[in-house]
Amino acid sequence: MSRGRRFEPEGQLNYQKVVAVILAIVVIIMFIFIIGNVIKQRKEQNKEYEYFVIYSADKWGVINQKGEEIITPSYREMIVIPNKTKDVFICTFDINEETGEYKTKAINSKNEAIFTKYEQVEAIDNIDKNNNIWYEQNILKVKQNGKYGLIDLTGVELLPCEYEEITALSGCENSILIKKDNKVGLVNDKGSILIDVIYKEIMQLGDTYKEGYIVVTEEGKYGAVSTTKKQLLENKYEEIKPIYMANHYVVKEENKLKIVNSSGETVLSEGFDDVKSESSRGIVFTRGEQYGEMNLSGEITIEPKYQYLKEEREGTYIAKQNDKYGIIDTEQNEKIPFEYKGITYNERANIYIAEGEDYKTSIIDSQFNVALTGILSELNTQKDYIKMRVEDEYKYYNFKCEEKPNTEILKDNTLYLSKKEGKYGYTNKKGEVIVDYIYDDATEQNEYGYAAVKKDGLWGSINSEGLEVIEPKYNLESSLKIDFIGKWHLGQDLNMNYYCTK
Repeated sequence: MSRGRRFEPEGQLNYQKVVAVILAIVVIIMFIFIIGNVIKQRKEQNKEYEYFVIYSADKWGVINQKGEEIITPSYREMIVIPNKTKDVFICTFDINEETGEYKTKAINSKNEAIFTKYEQVEAIDNIDKNNNIWYEQNILKVKQNGKYGLIDLTGVELLPCEYEEITALSGCENSILIKKDNKVGLVNDKGSILIDVIYKEIMQLGDTYKEGYIVVTEEGKYGAVSTTKKQLLENKYEEIKPIYMANHYVVKEENKLKIVNSSGETVLSEGFDDVKSESSRGIVFTRGEQYGEMNLSGEITIEPKYQYLKEEREGTYIAKQNDKYGIIDTEQNEKIPFEYKGITYNERANIYIAEGEDYKTSIIDSQFNVALTGILSELNTQKDYIKMRVEDEYKYYNFKCEEKPNTEILKDNTLYLSKKEGKYGYTNKKGEVIVDYIYDDATEQNEYGYAAVKKDGLWGSINSEGLEVIEPKYNLESSLKIDFIGKWHLGQDLNMNYYCTK
């Protein structure tokens, strides 16, 4: 009996397997889609926003860096944002003009009240050497039962509410004055006690908190203390001038100004009427109204014949004569002639910025060469570039004063300002025109993706894709700086740092 032949259907599909594979692929695609959405949502949740105060129809609110309204303008008093990367906004209301009393509250980006257990929540304001107001970024002053304390921006208590007063030490960062029983002490922005609450007054010694503090006792005696509570100089003087000289101090004793060392021994006491600053060779002093320099042995190293004198780099001095500024060396040789309205030195860039007539600025390099002349638009020490308007065009330079294309300087931009036949437009990094040359003036794209454009004397804005967000309609000729976030333009009062739509 012959064995039957087995039939194998060659090439025939197994539909069950095909359906199973298709279902598996669909499941995988759905899984990838779900995971993608979860990642996207997490990115959105974790995305860092920056916040800005806005003013509209006589009311104050908040936007983010996209120009989206976070807090609708509804507050009569200006909102304070201590740290633009945190959604903590301080609102003031119910102001009594006669008594000076007022109420405050803190809200978040959802317009929810936060830190509600306190009677008041306030930002701590300070002021820099140019009289610009700024706020301590990491702490808030709070009030409870009539006393003040400190919290961080998450609400964690740093200092209990047991002080009569809390203020910033003027001009000095990370230095907070606390007052109790009519005496003052000092804390940092972590709430750590730097100086015990035992003094009548505390002042800055040098340019930063790292150099220590001048402290005054109830008896009016001056001394010096470090940030580690070390007594740098005994409290026995009538005055200590806020001039940091390492191990030397400018003091007044028995109504006489002198230089002493950290042991209180007199080093120099003759030949000057006042001490203005320290120098690498000693001190810059005045005799009458004239500035000069002497070493700590009393030897005159620069004769007192200048209206102003300060050593900005070792061996290099900005000086003033006949109401004009120049630069001299240790031998009083003129490195830059006395022909400028003012000169400043930027240590980071290692350049001098000399202000001339007609708002023209000269950039002088470390070899005292006038490297650039024009209208200084920006000196960016974070990205290391200089932006100047030269012959009606914006140009970019590195700190060696070498001209660079804007595509090299502004690497993160999607649009680049370009000029053609007297009109402004924008190109991409490849040089392809994205926005036609139709504007009379314009700015580079800012860090939030917006650029300001001017047409027929009015300003508007475009976004990172080159699309108009708001057509040119604002007259901003009185503004010192033109900047937009969405439809909102920077207010004219730069010290208040707010955006508006009028």
